[in-house]
Amino acid sequence: MQRNYWAAHQKTKTPRHAARRYFFIGLGGILLIGVALCGWLGFRAAVIRNELQSAIQLVPPLRESLTGDGKERATEITQQLTAHTAAAREASNDPWWTMASGLPWLGNNISAISEMARSADDVAALGLKPLVQVYDSLDWEVLVPSDSGADLTPLVQASTKVKASAGAVRLSADRLKGIDNARLVPDISEPLGDAKQQLTEIADALDVAADAAQISPQMLGVDGPRTYLLIIQNNAESRASGGIPGALAAMTVDHGKLSLGIQSSAGDVGIMSPPLPVDRQQQQIYSGRLGKYMQDVNLTPDFPTAAATARGMWEQKTGQRVDGVISIDPVVLSYILQSTGPVPVGGPELAAFKAAGLPTELTGSNVVATLLSEVYAKVQQPRLQDAYFAGVAKEVFSAFSSGKAEAKGLINGLTRGVEERRVLVWSANSPEEAIITKYALGGSTSGPSVSASQFGVYFNDGTGAKMDYYVKRTVQLIKDCPADGYEQTTVRISSTNTAPADASTSLPPYVTGGGAFGVAPGSVQTNIVVYGPVQANVESATTNGQKIPFAPYLHAMRPVGVVAQQLAPGESKTVDFTFGKIVQHTEPNVVVTPTVQHVKDVILPTENASCNLGQ
Repeated sequence: MQRNYWAAHQKTKTPRHAARRYFFIGLGGILLIGVALCGWLGFRAAVIRNELQSAIQLVPPLRESLTGDGKERATEITQQLTAHTAAAREASNDPWWTMASGLPWLGNNISAISEMARSADDVAALGLKPLVQVYDSLDWEVLVPSDSGADLTPLVQASTKVKASAGAVRLSADRLKGIDNARLVPDISEPLGDAKQQLTEIADALDVAADAAQISPQMLGVDGPRTYLLIIQNNAESRASGGIPGALAAMTVDHGKLSLGIQSSAGDVGIMSPPLPVDRQQQQIYSGRLGKYMQDVNLTPDFPTAAATARGMWEQKTGQRVDGVISIDPVVLSYILQSTGPVPVGGPELAAFKAAGLPTELTGSNVVATLLSEVYAKVQQPRLQDAYFAGVAKEVFSAFSSGKAEAKGLINGLTRGVEERRVLVWSANSPEEAIITKYALGGSTSGPSVSASQFGVYFNDGTGAKMDYYVKRTVQLIKDCPADGYEQTTVRISSTNTAPADASTSLPPYVTGGGAFGVAPGSVQTNIVVYGPVQANVESATTNGQKIPFAPYLHAMRPVGVVAQQLAPGESKTVDFTFGKIVQHTEPNVVVTPTVQHVKDVILPTENASCNLGQ
């Protein structure tokens, strides 16, 4: 009887106890699986992080080897880098890791880590590795112009690989851009933000390389000779894109071999009658002189306009139709001479100038002062000055085209010239020009090369002389406090005439102008032209806090303000242009007319006004 009671009691208790036992066992199992899964995910996350960090650490030495002469080292580093990114990608392909990407909240973070790993591996395997192989296959010394020309075949063959690499990296950059950082924890969103920025910069750089590889062989004459009008701008007399056109020459490029043909000067081209047609907005700002005188085609900062006009004038004067226009200045000549070494000043064209005390050889350190100052002090006749310019250009390009230039130094010098907007190129071939105009090399004031919040500050000489050699300037953007929901920015231009106090007598009349255009000898008159962003307003111009009159215009939907400024020897002035109704909210930047000064010394860091946005 007792036994039956307990037996019955046990029968009623067992299911309940069993259920509890199974519940706790199941819960414990789930917790153990969760702990194990978290540990595994943490382990995988650590693997991915460590592999990506190891890859990132290899980027600086890879860059050094590519900019130096370490081809073998670049290949070795690339192999190591791709091994790390492949390991990170493999870790992100783990089944448990992939499954966890579907979990609420946690899944967004895991997916972001996976995308970073995949993108890094795509960049390494599909972008960097093929590019390093291309780099390894190119002999840069052979690509430098020489008496026998250059073998452009490797450059043509590299074009397809570079384009494919650029496309792969661009896809990776776009995938990362699609990830919403706001849904991620800071430990992931912050490195993801850095990765987005870095990958976008890499993609932009590769797009440039792909475009260059696409058009460079043709422009260097791989399919037949190309002839360009070469303009050397004289910074001693400012024009918006640099300086007044000085020496002119027809430069032919045939399979990388350079040769100079007809040489002339802007004065020899003469007056265009009737003037060549020019865009109406630019003609209103810069006058009809744009289409009338070669000396004034670049009063406008828009190089495509100036180049096309110069080409038309050259054709009328010489009967020669050129394929494009290339512009440089004496500062770029100094960069070229740094790669070629000193160039003796010889030949019948230059022999007569030795007696005047001009240098017997030109170097990277003396060519600027020689061409922009000494020649005017020691040679008084403009035609002889033009002849000296032409002779120097011939000597420098003879050294350049004969293969004397060292490849790395030449590439670095020309790259620097492009960055400073001292090298400008325009092609009469529309597909080529469509690519060129995407970059600063094209010198356009509108279109894809102009950033959303870009300002422009340009200088045009009003003295009719060579006094800009003595003018020192700085340009600074000051971000003012927003008004009515719009951005406001002040553009500050400070100028100083460093000419000696007795410039009116100590400097030659050809340098001072001799008062021929109503400016006292020794003083400098400059037309300062300032462009704002598209659809903004130019609201005021001030000096020392006092408003001054200015001429407002519009060019390519960009507001333009112009003031004329005079500086006596030793005098300094500052002009502020204020722009309002700026709809763009991106960080502003500014481009300036390249002068004798280093551009980095002219453009000062942007200053931010102190704004209490809470009031």
